[in-house]
Amino acid sequence: MRNHRYLPATAEDVRSMLDAIGVDSTEALFADIPASVRFRGRLDVPEALGEAALLRHMRRLAERNADLDRYISFLGAGLYDHHVPVVVHHLVSRSEFYTAYTPYQPEISQGELQAIFEFQSYICELTGMAVANASMYDGATAFAEAGALAANATKRQRLAVSAAVHPEARQVLATTARGLGLELETVGCAGGVTDAAALADALRGGETAAVMIQYPNFFGSIEDVASAAAAAHDAGALLVVSANPLALGALQAPGALGADIVVGDAQPLGIAPSLGGPTCGYFAVSAAHMRRMPGRIVGQTVDRDGKRGFVLTLQAREQHIRREKATSNICSNQALLALCASVYLSVMGRQGMRDVAALNVRKAHYAARRLSAITGCSLPFSAPFFNEFVLQLPDGAPTIAEINDRLLARGFLGGYDLGRDDAALAGRMLIAVTEQRSKEEIDAFASALEEAIR
Repeated sequence: MRNHRYLPATAEDVRSMLDAIGVDSTEALFADIPASVRFRGRLDVPEALGEAALLRHMRRLAERNADLDRYISFLGAGLYDHHVPVVVHHLVSRSEFYTAYTPYQPEISQGELQAIFEFQSYICELTGMAVANASMYDGATAFAEAGALAANATKRQRLAVSAAVHPEARQVLATTARGLGLELETVGCAGGVTDAAALADALRGGETAAVMIQYPNFFGSIEDVASAAAAAHDAGALLVVSANPLALGALQAPGALGADIVVGDAQPLGIAPSLGGPTCGYFAVSAAHMRRMPGRIVGQTVDRDGKRGFVLTLQAREQHIRREKATSNICSNQALLALCASVYLSVMGRQGMRDVAALNVRKAHYAARRLSAITGCSLPFSAPFFNEFVLQLPDGAPTIAEINDRLLARGFLGGYDLGRDDAALAGRMLIAVTEQRSKEEIDAFASALEEAIR
């Protein structure tokens, strides 16, 4: 497809269209709407601006954003300031990708299908799973769909969800569960990771469909996936793991540790945070569950001449089969952002992924040592972490909102206030440190934080 510029209709265009349908005016198009409910006044909107004035206005609005070009970010909690190689934007901005859409006769879009197939293949390699789909809307959507799959596969209605899973993902799961009649049981934490004893209690009775954890979890701590898998399987449940794909450059693949379903957000893989999204979810399963996977799956085959080709396969979504037989109402995928992830992974390669993951680990641990050395500050959790950790601020310090305002004035995006989601975590800040941060930036942030908490 080619890009086309938008050209507004002229007065002559409008007149021609009205003549074609046999009406005198655009007002006549609304004749069926009773006059009593039609708005007759003037809308309270500003006057139209000329192009130059509009561009200046939009620039002024954009400058009010605390973007990552002007601020140094230590804020994560699900969206991270990772390096995006310039080749990613260069390739995905090409018109054949940027405007591409898989049509309802998809096999004519071989290039688009191949790009999706490559994404699926990369996800399988990262997660250690057998099959991945074409992508999901985001990580939270994928997490909720994983719970639905587990309930469908086990014919059970209860999901045991770790309290260390991202709170927004748990909210999306709760919405999905309510519609499907599923019961959620929250498993508490101990030391920043899922409490093994609480998990064992939740699994008693043999009614749990899945154990659902995050790896690394919302607090940045690394969960014991193998132990969670053993506990789940002993109870006849599945293990769902929401994994940071970049962390898998350093951590063992969830599939090798016993996970049945691995989901997550591909944002760390060459997708800019963009002030909150969009992002791209991924969804991978063991071979036993591939026919229950939501969304699209691209398969590789050969034509009658033996030439490699790509097709959509196992389309168990409501757009293609009877609604009551569908595995999900997810009918689309994030193809362009999945392509970002594929380009990123192809550019980085195996060694590049290991190197970037190692940088995240080393820089985050340096920052943790530096920040916890501030008088009154400490690390409340002892569990190993990847690139995110919890910092306990001193008693009597200003609120985290006030601290972050002071940090912003110094050019920093401070950490996430964990007290927003759980009052028991008030006074604790979630700090993210990626490969983007230099030693000088970390030291400057530590100095700024020390001043901000006085």
